[in-house]
Amino acid sequence: MSVLVPTSLDGALQALADHPDATVLAGGTDLMVEFNGGRRRPSDVVVVNRVPELCTWRHDPVVGTLRIGAGVTYAEIERDPIATWVPALAQAARTVGSPQIRHAATRGGNVGTGSPAGDGLPVLAALDAVVELTSAAGVRTVPFAEFMVGPKRTSRAAGELITAITLPVLDGWQGYTKVGVRNAMVIATASVALAVSNADAGVAIALGSVGPTILRCPEAEALAAQHADFTERRLAADVVVECGRLAAAASRPIDDHRSSAEYRRHAVGVLAGRLLRRAFPHE
Repeated sequence: MSVLVPTSLDGALQALADHPDATVLAGGTDLMVEFNGGRRRPSDVVVVNRVPELCTWRHDPVVGTLRIGAGVTYAEIERDPIATWVPALAQAARTVGSPQIRHAATRGGNVGTGSPAGDGLPVLAALDAVVELTSAAGVRTVPFAEFMVGPKRTSRAAGELITAITLPVLDGWQGYTKVGVRNAMVIATASVALAVSNADAGVAIALGSVGPTILRCPEAEALAAQHADFTERRLAADVVVECGRLAAAASRPIDDHRSSAEYRRHAVGVLAGRLLRRAFPHE
């Protein structure tokens, strides 16, 4: 196994051009678990945690976006100023592993792993994030909704490197919550992200750990947006209940060693209703 450690973006792209099927390692918080457990034995590894271009972020207040480099860690995401602009992503970051893990785990690594249980991925789905992919041939962008194509499968092509994720900075409430087999350092049994756009009178709801990819809930979103008072932050209790039911209906869970499909379906309905009540606390 060859291990390449480039110290510039050009060097990383050249390494991937020379070894297009190489495994990319950033924080290693997922890969090393699989490697130590004997489940993965990559032939070539490109380590990108020394590429400074990946470890920056840029807020554009005019356009209203935040571009987060793929090497930015969860420890940075959970703090201001990023937490001010995308609070749901900061909430998700705080649920990831231990403080030690959060200082190593990166935004790009989480996206690249593509696990339906990945903390933060429902937030990217709810915010309609865009994934930036760079190769020796150039740069292309992919909507997050099209980036995950299955459990731990993405549309990243050989030789491409995830370089950034771009998110809108919204003017409404947003949040993330999950349940697991214990209260901390746990893989999500079910998770939900919600994002409100007052300017567009829109509500977005995304579900994690209840399908092969991160799922959106268009019927629940439309119902909430239709009945919500975005100025007074009001939403009738019966509408919240129905939105929770529609969110549960949109899920596609399975039975596994962490939970039953029935529990997961029930859980996302409860979590979606809980977030809606926080977003619209007045009936």
